[in-house]
Amino acid sequence: MIDVLIIGGGAAGFFTAINVAEKYPSASVVILERGKEFLTKVRISGGGRCNVTHACFDPKDLVKYYPRGEKELLGPFHQFCCGDTMGWFEERGVELKIEDDGRIFPVSDSSQTIIDCFLREAKKYQVDFRKNHAVKHISKEDAIWHVETSQGILKANNLVLATGSNPKIWKLLETLGHTIVPAVPSLFTFNIKDTRIKDLLGIATPANVKVVDTKLESNGPLLITHWGMSGPGILKLSAWGARILADKNYDFQIEVNWLNDVSPQECIELLKDYKIQLAKKIVQKNNPFDLPKRLWQRIVQASKIDENIRWTDVNKQQTEELANQLTAAIFQVKGKSTFKEEFVTAGGIDLKEVNFKTFESKKHQNLYFAGEILNIDAITGGFNFQNAWTGSFVISETIFNL
Repeated sequence: MIDVLIIGGGAAGFFTAINVAEKYPSASVVILERGKEFLTKVRISGGGRCNVTHACFDPKDLVKYYPRGEKELLGPFHQFCCGDTMGWFEERGVELKIEDDGRIFPVSDSSQTIIDCFLREAKKYQVDFRKNHAVKHISKEDAIWHVETSQGILKANNLVLATGSNPKIWKLLETLGHTIVPAVPSLFTFNIKDTRIKDLLGIATPANVKVVDTKLESNGPLLITHWGMSGPGILKLSAWGARILADKNYDFQIEVNWLNDVSPQECIELLKDYKIQLAKKIVQKNNPFDLPKRLWQRIVQASKIDENIRWTDVNKQQTEELANQLTAAIFQVKGKSTFKEEFVTAGGIDLKEVNFKTFESKKHQNLYFAGEILNIDAITGGFNFQNAWTGSFVISETIFNL
């Protein structure tokens, strides 16, 4: 009989196992992984550097990065937050660094450092981790969990599911009476074909972006890519709008304000001033808004302003169109692309069916959930991992204390 059986050999599974085994040395702890390798998502995360968490140390601020899970995670974050994550890794010999944008990585800049730490700690506390164990069925008889795998049946007193967005496990949970919120992609980039941004690959600038006919709006760096637009500003929109944009079948319009909070009317007034200040200078070669040079040239072209026109010769219609292109440019989005190798989904176990003081199922005693199996997701920056660490830690604190 296994004391704690954990299904899922990823970040949440290992963090749960290590913390449980460390606190309860006499408990038998087993991790099952369906694949040939453990911690595969950890390996590719953060471009192979593993963005373990974020330098946001106040739970009230931290929850604002979670489009789904904000309310539920406030209490757990008071138990185990980003500073606790840093302390946990550093106590185990992993040096961390905070980058300018708040993301936290191992000093080594290698996800292998995190993987090595987990494997070392799991061995140290005698966690039994097994590969190639695909779960086929889960049932409960007389308070004992029976888990049928591709390599036989295992019995356990406590079951922890840390399988991420695994549809097969979600289906098994439905047979146990749990409600699954259907998965849709989150954290994706926008596919846009438009002459205004064609061949401007790699240009990045702060911008305000709205999804037309919705309340979705975001501020932040916008990156032009060969397939359209990406960057933190776009990724935030994709996370908060995950379900709305899925309902639109990823066919919608965005309004981009390259000047952030400057309105079209305010922009017209600024342009009138520049017509006087820069009168004899050529518009295309004199960009008063500090926008990337090639982007400015495209915006000027889109405003029907000839490449040799001087500021003094810009007419009223051109001034209005330039203001419009700068502050309310409409782009058609047709489709999405996955952000880097990371694929985050919105969806999972309905949060109403989970006790967030323990991360235990409200439907079944001794059944726990950690990580992305829940309908919790965050924007990019280490926040999805922080959800995994926090849930796993809370489980380890409460699993034998109920």
